Amino acid sequence: MSNFINILAEETTSGKPFEILLPLALIIIVAKILSLICRKIGIPAVVGYLLSGVILGLFTFIPDQILFTDFTMEGINDLAKIGVVLIMFGAGMGTDLKKIKETGVSSIVVTSLGVIFPLCFGAGLAFACFGYENTQDIWTNIFYGILLTATSISITVTVLKELGKLNTKVGACIESAAILDDIIGIVLLSIVLSLSGTSSTDGNITSNLPFGITTNNSGLDIFLLIVFVIAFFALCIALWWPVRKLFKWLNDKWPMHRRIPIFGFGLAFLLAYVAEKCFGVADITGAFMAGLMLSGLKSQDYLDHKLESETGIIFAPVFFASIGLMLFTEEMNFTDPMIILFGFLFIIFGLLGKLIGAGFGGILTRFKFRQSLIIGVGMMARAEVIIVTAQKGIDAGIISIEIMPFIILLIVISSLITPILLKLLYRNYNDPEEISTINRQEEK
Repeated sequence: MSNFINILAEETTSGKPFEILLPLALIIIVAKILSLICRKIGIPAVVGYLLSGVILGLFTFIPDQILFTDFTMEGINDLAKIGVVLIMFGAGMGTDLKKIKETGVSSIVVTSLGVIFPLCFGAGLAFACFGYENTQDIWTNIFYGILLTATSISITVTVLKELGKLNTKVGACIESAAILDDIIGIVLLSIVLSLSGTSSTDGNITSNLPFGITTNNSGLDIFLLIVFVIAFFALCIALWWPVRKLFKWLNDKWPMHRRIPIFGFGLAFLLAYVAEKCFGVADITGAFMAGLMLSGLKSQDYLDHKLESETGIIFAPVFFASIGLMLFTEEMNFTDPMIILFGFLFIIFGLLGKLIGAGFGGILTRFKFRQSLIIGVGMMARAEVIIVTAQKGIDAGIISIEIMPFIILLIVISSLITPILLKLLYRNYNDPEEISTINRQEEK
């Protein structure tokens, strides 16, 4: 009898493969409906995906519910991991390096200050609220700062297009700065994720080196980790020309053929695996670099179309919905008022960090005050990159899961106020320099 009960218990805990189909169906349908509603009111679709997870998460309060069990959540999280790799692959492919050349020094200065200010604001806030007792706490506080360095350019670009200001000097600077912003953010993420593995909360040395390499020496561990990170980016530079040559050949021989996205997806997964397994660098960094290698190619539009189709149908909704579902896990604890205070200040500092940093960068590169303010506002919006970065930090045990609701709020608030502020700043404002820039673009 006891053996029979044990077998039943094992079946309940493990579950059957078909059980994941119902929650997946609900996630896909609800996420699509909410994303369409969000687009109608001018909010990124990603917010709809996140809200779908929040709404469906209410099912977890129903006793003996069969939707989100340990077994089905394990399957959802596995699909979410694939989703995050594909999302970052798309982010890399959407990075236009030519834009940076067009704007030159101004975009570099705006980006640098637009990263330094929010990073310092976020890390400083974390140190003030939580302090630090060991090396691991220092990395945690720095990681909170890195979260605020992310920017989402899609909302700003849409608004600037509507206003006819995208092909101006200010529009080009914002677009280029956002591109550089993503690259710098990915590099910082990789370094901190790697270095944070060299110490534990009890002060003992652990190792995050690839292949289980251990030296029992924190200084040497940090040195080797930096070497591995540099080696990974050196490998990406070495692969740059042959990979682009291969895809140019594929496009010339089989234009608009499914072989191209198949090899593209393969490259993304391969480089993501190699990054984490062989170099101790975050897998999403590998996926981003794979996309960056393919950016600007003739086949990019076709690759983008296929990637958006595959990712948008299941992987992206599942990933963002899993973030919404995370709010209902047992680990979520808001009994400490300091966490709530930190969360709301985190949102305010996140908005101000970009506004002040990028705006000051505009002033330093001789933009007028209103132009600089537009640049600062244009860099405030956040979306998928901050979610992906936060998820990696939570998975690695660097930051607390309680930060996620405030990140979702930051995305919603910045998505709502950025278009409103941009339209107000451009109201009754016709800069002769911008008009001449538009005319030159039209003449070309």
